[in-house]
Amino acid sequence: MPALSCSAITCVYNDGELCSKGDIRIGGQNAMHADETCCESFMERKEGSMTNSMGEGCGCTNVGVYCEACDCVSNDKSKCVAGAINIDGRGACCMEDTRCGSFRCTK
Repeated sequence: MPALSCSAITCVYNDGELCSKGDIRIGGQNAMHADETCCESFMERKEGSMTNSMGEGCGCTNVGVYCEACDCVSNDKSKCVAGAINIDGRGACCMEDTRCGSFRCTK
């Protein structure tokens, strides 16, 4: 499992720029650039919603990453095998506002 950092602090799963979900899904099946990817697991934190999915202080450093970005160098049979990834999404309101900052195209 890759070490994951996440700047999408508006996500309900974000706990200190770590992900408390435990596993995420990266979209972008035909992506050729990082901007064509997204974190499909992103869920906007709204007023009155839970602060994260697992309770206080449960941000995970390593998470399972299912990846649809077939042309990423770190994609091995839809699993991310990168040592570390970063999800970019500061100020994100929806999953389309996020991206896998570690995406690198094989082409």
